[in-house]
Amino acid sequence: MKLSALVVAHNEEAQLGDCLARLGFADEIVVVLDRCTDRSKEIALAAGARILEGAWPLEGPRRNAGIALCSGDWTVEVDADERVSPALAEEIRNTIQSAAPGYFLIPFDNYIGGRLVRYGWGAAWGVSAAPRLFSRGAKSWGSQRVHPALDLKGEKRSLNTPMEHYVDTDISDMLRRLDRYTTSRAADLRESGNIGEFWPNVRRIFSRFWKCYVARKGYREGQYGFLIALMAGLYPILSYLKASLEKPE
Repeated sequence: MKLSALVVAHNEEAQLGDCLARLGFADEIVVVLDRCTDRSKEIALAAGARILEGAWPLEGPRRNAGIALCSGDWTVEVDADERVSPALAEEIRNTIQSAAPGYFLIPFDNYIGGRLVRYGWGAAWGVSAAPRLFSRGAKSWGSQRVHPALDLKGEKRSLNTPMEHYVDTDISDMLRRLDRYTTSRAADLRESGNIGEFWPNVRRIFSRFWKCYVARKGYREGQYGFLIALMAGLYPILSYLKASLEKPE
């Protein structure tokens, strides 16, 4: 079975080299460069990757363009801030040799800076697992700006070895991500014609905080867990307020 590794990047020179260095177990590496103005192309070429350059305003179409370029029977999709360990690489190669078509969830080890934070992720603020290994035709992305919908086909299964995800470098980085995500979500809400209502989104501050901090055991991470739950709670109300109060560019 031929395996493709897909990376989609926008000005990721600080992360891309380390990411690609972990993908040598794949039969080909495909890198989609979206409006890059840094050294990302040079880094991808040095890694021997096939490159697709372009400009995609939305996340889903650029990821779909990369998936279409992959020639493997199976594709593993990796972001620039993620790392495939040797153990995960071995599990992927062994799995695809006899697996029926479909997709596999890969669990995530999420890091804030150098701190592994296992608990509390979710409610639109981080993931604990995602369908990153899939056979040809089994996965496509929707057109939303943030957290695009997925169209998945075939049997759903799970791997055991986690992907390393360096999600935020520090608290300031987390706050910048919250700003980016809520701005993109606000644009999606405006385009949908249904931005929602104020008080239901206020209630979500508390319900989503509870989901992350209590139900998903964020309390086990101490102040990091509180911070994740707080971001998850603020995400809906900030998205609504931006959609309601700010004029689109």
